[in-house]
Formats: sequence, structure tokens, C-alpha cells
Amino acid sequence: MFGKKRVAIVGAGLTLFRRNLKETGKELAYEAAKMALDASGLELRDIQTVVMGTAPDAFDGVHMKGEYLADGAGARGKPYVRVFVGGGTGVFTPLAGWWHVASGQFDTCLVVCEEKMSSCFPHPAYAFTTIFDNILARPLGTTLIWIFALEMHRYMHKHNLKKEQIARVAVKNKKNALDHPCAQLGANITVEDVLNSEVLCWPVQRLDISPTSDGAAALVLASEDVAKKITDNPVWIDGVGWCIDSTLWTNRDLYYPDYVEYAARMAYRMAGIKNPPKEIDLAEPYDPFDYKELHHMEGLLLCRKGEAPKLTEEGVTQRDGDLPICPSGGLLGVGNPIAAAGLMKVCEVFWQLRGEAGKRQVPGDPRTGLAQAWGDLMQYGSVIILRR
Repeated sequence: MFGKKRVAIVGAGLTLFRRNLKETGKELAYEAAKMALDASGLELRDIQTVVMGTAPDAFDGVHMKGEYLADGAGARGKPYVRVFVGGGTGVFTPLAGWWHVASGQFDTCLVVCEEKMSSCFPHPAYAFTTIFDNILARPLGTTLIWIFALEMHRYMHKHNLKKEQIARVAVKNKKNALDHPCAQLGANITVEDVLNSEVLCWPVQRLDISPTSDGAAALVLASEDVAKKITDNPVWIDGVGWCIDSTLWTNRDLYYPDYVEYAARMAYRMAGIKNPPKEIDLAEPYDPFDYKELHHMEGLLLCRKGEAPKLTEEGVTQRDGDLPICPSGGLLGVGNPIAAAGLMKVCEVFWQLRGEAGKRQVPGDPRTGLAQAWGDLMQYGSVIILRR
């Protein structure tokens, strides 16, 4: 039903995440792709097709950015496609790579995600000022932080949450990121630091939000026959899911991300998962804001609605907790180069399941992990489930 061939991840690569990196987007894509190929033991000539994920062209300041990045991503002379769904791109791109291999059309696929946000002046947030409905929303002076503040406020109001409960996510993720070699904002901070940081648009404060970042990530996907020839430790893509809701965010109750739940249910059904909190050993939900980790935990059915802050407070989501959430440090700690950020999460789950996460390794013997990304105007979710 879901594909002709089983698909494995056999290699991953990740650049530094930083602001104002000197490398071009093309060079970043090359670095990540080269690392993934080296990790897999394959060479570029072994790759049959390339899938590139990158969000708006405005970030790099290059028109037709997919074409511009093609040779950096190793796509010269190969079947090549660029995909993007805003912030959801980083998980949607390996889903698109999975289609290429699971369909039986190809045996190997290089998946690359790149973002160079620093090129967009005066700030990358301005790249999004034109995406709102020209009649209903743009006259209000809408910005992304403006509408996410609405969503955060509604989530807090619905479940009677205090800012302190949400700030714990930023504290946890930035501390986790101290152990990540690519991290941009690893730090030991306190809840009070978050509450005392600059208000951007209440209730969003500076330490509630992920940074502007440049960076790239890459994966090598292979069919079962090829994977078993090149590695004794493949990580299988056992579930994929995606869902897009209406752009009319003003017509929905923003306290709960239905689109994430629909995507998650699709992936769980494919992976045969009946009880997500018990069957998922670690998860990397998308956390561009601290409240979004909680929001997405609930949308992913990893807990009941309104329960995620309590689990965070009790330490359940810590790296050594019963359900580690963002052991990498997430976007809040590692950084947020939009498309590359989501793929970083897939790379992280891959390394965790292979026991290759170093200081970030969750204890025990994790065998099933999940990565999720979220995009567009509070409307798109993509989910991938990996198993060892």
C-alpha cells in the first residue's frame, strides 16, 4: 500500500548552525552532502537521484534557488527535485526522498536541506510579510511572531498555563544543545532568564524563540537490497505522514494543531504504532518557539491535550527521562536554518538509534524515534518514524 521497497537511512551529515556563516548556500549544501556520503561509504556516482529542500528564495537572495543549489547538492546530471513547505520542509524532504526509493524507481537518493537566512536584510522575518492574505490579514500589519503570539496565548489560556511552565522547554533545550557540536545557542539558562528577556510580542519573549541561522543537513537513503550490502546498522523509515490545513488560521481554534495529529496518525498507521507514548523511545518535535514543543507533543499524541507542560516539569522529557524530547537541543538550542533545522532532527534520530549521538545519547536501547516539522501559517505538519 505504502511502497514497493523498504527504505533505510545509511548516512547523515550536518554543518555548523550559525548566523552569518561565510560559506554560500551552495557550499553549505556541498559540506552536508559530502559528510552524509562519507558516513554511508558511498560516492556521488553511487547516488541515482537527489532531493533538495529549501524554503523561500529570499533567504539566500538567489532567484530559482533550487537550480542554484543543484550542483552543490550533487545533482549535476541526475534526476533532481526541490520541495518546500515552509518550516515543514526539513521533514517533508526525506519523505519525498522516501517516495523516490519506495516506489522502486531508484535504489539510492541523496536528501539535502539548506538555508542561509542571514542573507535576508534587515531581518529574515521580513521575507514573510507578503505571505498573508492581502485583504484579510496584511492590513493588520501581521508578522509571523504576531500570529504565533496569538497561538501561544490561546494555548496558555485554554489550559490555564503560566509562562514559567513553558519557559522550562527553552531551559531544557538550550542545556541539551551544550553537548551538540553544531549548536548555535547552547547555554545554561534559568526560567527567570526567559521571563526577564525582551518581550517581542506578548507572550513571546526573546528566549522563547529560536535564532536566525545558516546551515545545511543531508541524508543518504537506500533500498533494502543496497542498504544491507553497505551497512550492518541501517535505520529504517517505517512511517511517514503529512497534512496541510486551510490558510485561514483566523477560522480555527489555535490551541491545538489538528494538522499535526492527522500527519502523526498517518505515520503511526504505516508503522503499526498503536500506543505512541509507550512505543516511541525518543522524539524530535519542531520547536522554533518553546510553546511549540509542548503543542506538538500533544498533536503527536505523545500525551493528552494540556499535559505536555506537566511532563516537562516532572522531567519526563529530559534526555534521561521516560520520553526524551529534543535531546539534540532542538531549534531553540542548535539553531533554526528553516529547512535544515527539520532535517537536523531526522539526522539526530538516526544517530540516536545507531548509538552514535555522543554526549547527547539517550540511555537504554532506543529502537524507535520520531521527527516532526511544522510549516506555513499554522497549517502544515510532516512526520517521519525511524526504527532500528
